[in-house]
Amino acid sequence: MKSMGLTARIRRKRKYASYKGEVGKKADNLIQRQFEGSKPYEKCYTDVTEFALPEGKLYLSPVLDGYNSEIIDFTLSRSPDLKQVQTMLERAFPAASYSETILHSDQGWQYQHKSYHQFL
Repeated sequence: MKSMGLTARIRRKRKYASYKGEVGKKADNLIQRQFEGSKPYEKCYTDVTEFALPEGKLYLSPVLDGYNSEIIDFTLSRSPDLKQVQTMLERAFPAASYSETILHSDQGWQYQHKSYHQFL
């Protein structure tokens, strides 16, 4: 191939990104890069992360407490859908006693959805 001036093109694997543009309501950035909380459940963070495994892709959606960097809860799914994020929220915040909690995300499509904002 080299003598003929040919080269192989290597395809890059597409990385998962939940952001699909503005598909719903975006929340204001209340954190302003001040990530540490002064008490438990004051500031919490979430995202959806893709893992490529030999059996296929797996998506992790954790909730992290900014006070002590503890994972409060998480869900695993074969597809990054809205149900995964809803289940994670219901398990991480089961009572209505978290009215002062700030839940910060990357504003991906799951976090702009109407049902997500209704839960909050």
